[in-house]
Amino acid sequence: MEVTIADNQLIDLQKKLKVFFTDEERPHEFCPVRDIMDRFGDKWSLLAILNLGYSGKTRFNELKGKIEGISQRMLTVTLRSLERDGLLTRKIYAEVPPRVEYELTSLGKSLLQQILELAQWSSGSMDEIVKARMEYDSRLQ
Repeated sequence: MEVTIADNQLIDLQKKLKVFFTDEERPHEFCPVRDIMDRFGDKWSLLAILNLGYSGKTRFNELKGKIEGISQRMLTVTLRSLERDGLLTRKIYAEVPPRVEYELTSLGKSLLQQILELAQWSSGSMDEIVKARMEYDSRLQ
């Protein structure tokens, strides 16, 4: 039997998916992959990562000004979480007033690369997605 490129891609996908679906009984209370994906999957973390990737080293108030709608508290919580996960660094300067700068780490930059690939896929698939939505919505009427 002949195997096509599409068949090989499907086989590769199945192998990658097996990591998440094993026969072992695992507690579902804590899934490391889900926990990590939740970190950059939320609205504010994604915007912080994108802005830091674009601007490089950025001060807190500059970053706050670039992320429309984020409160000071939410930005603080978001940046602390990203720092905890090793995705960015925070540098405090002993000045009056204190100056704090944030920058993506190499791990954060590697995540940014993956996010940009997903964004590129989204952009390239936009017409097909819009068409599918319209077809779906027309069936409901």
